[in-house]
Amino acid sequence: MASEFKKKLFWRAVVAEFLATTLFVFISIGSALGFKYPVGNNQTAVQDNVKVSLAFGLSIATLAQSVGHISGAHLNPAVTLGLLLSCQISIFRALMYIIAQCVGAIVATAILSGITSSLTGNSLGRNDLADGVNSGQGLGIEIIGTLQLVLCVLATTDRRRRDLGGSAPLAIGLSVALGHLLAVSQGPSQMEIDYTGCGINPARSFGSAVITHNFSNHWIFWVGPFIGGALAVLIYDFILAPRSSDLTDRVKVWTSGQVEEYDLDADDINSRVEMKPK
Repeated sequence: MASEFKKKLFWRAVVAEFLATTLFVFISIGSALGFKYPVGNNQTAVQDNVKVSLAFGLSIATLAQSVGHISGAHLNPAVTLGLLLSCQISIFRALMYIIAQCVGAIVATAILSGITSSLTGNSLGRNDLADGVNSGQGLGIEIIGTLQLVLCVLATTDRRRRDLGGSAPLAIGLSVALGHLLAVSQGPSQMEIDYTGCGINPARSFGSAVITHNFSNHWIFWVGPFIGGALAVLIYDFILAPRSSDLTDRVKVWTSGQVEEYDLDADDINSRVEMKPK
């Protein structure tokens, strides 16, 4: 922990997570709010959910390409938890990343609140359960949506694979878009979203809840993604593609983050690279 704390590269990575999450939340939530303009228009506003899903996915892909070499471009506490459990980052780095992501989401949502202040009933993209969806069902949607995302992150950034071509950030961005195509759809009032609105990112959900002062069912959007991320690690690292690292190496990563196997510049075939194209 002390070794990372003293490094400028570490704090640059934390700043990168803050800035990238701020941009991600601003772009993605902004795309979901834009359909309500112009205010006072007599025509009925209809949300284009494909546009919103692509905005979420493409913003992740673009920002992962932009800051992936600096911080790994997690931009999501569930992804950070997954990489922590997969022994790719230290506990201290994971904690600082999650704080930076949450603060970035709050800042982005606050800016959007000012820009969209003329909208009535503005939820700022806050996640909640749709009518007819109970907490258990919503939790299941969040678990499955996050599981496929973190599984994609682990699989597309695994250097042991020699069959990958193209861009890992794009694949991960499409995974985010896929989750939104599942959980976001037009509700009966054309201003609501079915299921949960697709959290799969506790920081993004937290920003809207803080600025709107509404934490109704908010626990679902932390517990669900964290369970989904943990399940993805269990499935990939212990069932689909087991790793040979022993407990000593894992503990060393958690405490200091310094194990050659997980070095981004290592030549070891068993190492991984985060959010970085081959």
